[in-house]
This record gives sequence, C-alpha cells and structure tokens, in this order.
Amino acid sequence: MRFYIGVTDDEWFGFLAGLPGIDEVNFWQPGGASGRFKALQSGEPFLFKLHAPNHFIAGGGFFAHHSVLPLSLAWESFREKNGASSFLSMKRLIEKRRRADKSFEDYKIGCIILTQPFFFRRGDWIPVPADFSLNIVQGKTYDTATFHGRALWDAVSERLALTRPYPDLTEEKRVAEAPGGYGKPVTIQQRLGQGTFRVMVTDAYERRCAVTQEKTLPALEAAHIKPFSESGPHRVDNGLLLRSDIHKLFDAGYVTVTQEHRFIVSRRIREEFENGRLYYALHGNRIHLPLDSRFRPGGEFLVWHNDHCFKG
Repeated sequence: MRFYIGVTDDEWFGFLAGLPGIDEVNFWQPGGASGRFKALQSGEPFLFKLHAPNHFIAGGGFFAHHSVLPLSLAWESFREKNGASSFLSMKRLIEKRRRADKSFEDYKIGCIILTQPFFFRRGDWIPVPADFSLNIVQGKTYDTATFHGRALWDAVSERLALTRPYPDLTEEKRVAEAPGGYGKPVTIQQRLGQGTFRVMVTDAYERRCAVTQEKTLPALEAAHIKPFSESGPHRVDNGLLLRSDIHKLFDAGYVTVTQEHRFIVSRRIREEFENGRLYYALHGNRIHLPLDSRFRPGGEFLVWHNDHCFKG
C-alpha cells in the first residue's frame, strides 16, 4: 500500500486540530501552477509531517481529489477547513509561502483535498522515518512493502486503532493494511464533505454548466440532484454543475433533467411569472456530461427529482 508524507504548515495543522468533528480538509499548495498532485490515488493515506524543529508525523487524512482553484473558490468551498479562521487569515498563511509578490488578485492555489482527517495528541506524534531527508520541501511517497514504510504505517495504524475506529467499512477500496498485531486488512469508504463534493462536481463537468455550457466559474454552482436534506449523498453522480440561476430553478422544481439527460422546463414558469423565454429555448436539449461515466447523473437521483421535486 502506498501513502504520502506531506510537509505541513504548523499553524494550519494547529488550527485544524482544534476543530472538533471535521470531515474534510484542504491541504493547500501556495503555488497553483506547479502541476497536478499524482502521488496518490483516491482513498490512499496522506500523512502530516510538521516543519522543523518538529520532525514528526502528527496526523493525516485520506486523499480524495486534487484541483487548482482561485483562492476565493477554495475559501467558499472549505471555509475554516482550509486551516484558518477567515479568508484574510488564510490569505496571510498562503502568502507567507508564496514566492510571488503579494497581490490583490484572486490567484490560484493547489488544493489537495483529504477526507476523514485525524490529528494525534502531541504525546502520540511519530518520528519521521530515518530515510526522510529533512531537506524535503513538499513530501515523499512511501510503500508498506519497504522496511521504513511498513514500520511507519504500523505506528500510524496502532494510534488510529486506539484513538478512533475506522468509521465506514466497504469492499470497494482498500486503503490500509493493518499490521498483523492489529487485525485484518481494513478498508475505508470515503464520504465526501460538502466542499469536496463542490470541487469534484466542478472538475467532473470541466468547469462548464451542464445546461448552458457557461464557463464563467464564479457563476457556476454544484447542485445536488437529490438534496442532502432528503438524504441525498455528497456523491458526484448526485451532482450537476449549473449556472446559479438554473441551480435555483432546479432546486425549486421549475426545471429538471430526465434519465435520457435532457433538460426540461416546467410550464409553471410561464404561468406564474409570464416569462422564461431564455429557459424555454433550452427545453429538450441534451446536457453536457462528464467524460468519466462514473460521475454522470445517477438514474435513481434523476427519478427522485422528477417524481418529488419537478413541477411538471
């Protein structure tokens, strides 16, 4: 099994360690144009190594997604889960690490999005492996097939077993092999948080509205097909990327999407508002779909919206 040790901002870590019960965090990278994070696949562990002089593993999480986002969208998506109490505090932390001059522009940052984060008490921090060079700036990948990788993951697993159980077991994705003394191999089902859902839906639809093809990012929103309040999950196949006005109409039931992925507009817009010409021009059109078929709208969610929400 692979895992990654990421060099972690101490202030970011300390703030998040004090937030109870968080389900996701944004491990941001100050430079947004440095390329995609390819060290891990979804569900693999990402560990936090603090800055000198604290050469310790102090916690971690499970990799969900990597994206490059404008600073404002990263804040809107994760807020305090960015490791800061306010947008200005987050901006200050990032600009301490950025090589470029400070700017009032909405610059881009890398976002390594992690689910189910965990934070060890100081007495449980784990010394970094002997082969982890203290000159490493970003991080290093390990494998449990190696001596140092196995020894470290055994120590992490021991602490996790003592401090919190693995919450959701599934056969879908194996992410952690428990060492012989701690039971059978364990698996974790990733439950996406609201921020992760928003970013993954945005990227799955290539940052364009599924209905209008609009690409102006501030105008786009990730919509749940079956609302979270109705037990709709934070899953990409329960999402659509929509322009903000269409999102509002979708939530209110004035528009829907069929199982054939066609956009349908209710007659109620014309009856109630004596308007809607721009929306009726889109009626019957096929929507833009994610390239990855796993992320396309789930039929059961579309049926729910048509049966329970749409004002036909």
